[in-house]
Amino acid sequence: MSIPFGAYIPFVDHLGFTLEKFEGGESQLHFAPRPEHLNSFDVTHGGALMTLLDVVMATAARSVDNDMGVVTIEMKTTFMRPGKVTDGQLLVAKGHLVHRTRSMAFTEGRVYDPDGQLCAMATGTFKYVARRLALSPSTD
Repeated sequence: MSIPFGAYIPFVDHLGFTLEKFEGGESQLHFAPRPEHLNSFDVTHGGALMTLLDVVMATAARSVDNDMGVVTIEMKTTFMRPGKVTDGQLLVAKGHLVHRTRSMAFTEGRVYDPDGQLCAMATGTFKYVARRLALSPSTD
């Protein structure tokens, strides 16, 4: 079984993110928010957007050294417009590794709505750590 994020991450699995690009310090994820991912204004909840940004930045950091894992040290998020989607539409997140040292990665991420408009952006700092084995839930 292939595990696209390098490890089974139950919360990411629940949200349904798909990894579309993972190479050379760049990553791209797609997210089709479901009704349970919306807030009281009927737009994508800010917490779901922050998770999407965290994951897209982490995958950008890992894309240059797939043998390592990363943990989030710091993240700053700015929301510009609501993440509005209708049934089946996707939010697109793009991550970029800005700079890395032996043990740290400095990244940025952006989330775009189905019309290509910027909804949210973030910067993040990640620490490279030894990666755990990619485990998935038991299918017994």
